Amino acid sequence: MAKRPGTPVRGSASGRPIMVLLDVLGQRWTLRILWELRDGTATFRALRTRCDDLSPTVLNTRLKTLRDLGFVGLDDGGYSLTEKGRELGQRLGELDVWARDWARTTRDQAE
Repeated sequence: MAKRPGTPVRGSASGRPIMVLLDVLGQRWTLRILWELRDGTATFRALRTRCDDLSPTVLNTRLKTLRDLGFVGLDDGGYSLTEKGRELGQRLGELDVWARDWARTTRDQAE
């Protein structure tokens, strides 16, 4: 069963929602899987290929966690983001914009 807000996670005995989310997103490959699903549904095989052929065991484990938390769904077409997953993806997109700006600023300061 996936960790849920209110349950202890790495670095947080209280299980505050942000700490649980950071714990889940901090697991290797989790962010990449979410990022690869942002453009739509993907089969297990296609998703594995998009994620540089990561281990099927790891992909399966991460997808189970993301499904348990309500971020990813599974239907006949494959895996896709749920409404909650799309909301999270929007937030990650905002973070991507910020990161690109930060990288540009950092690069400009180094020159």
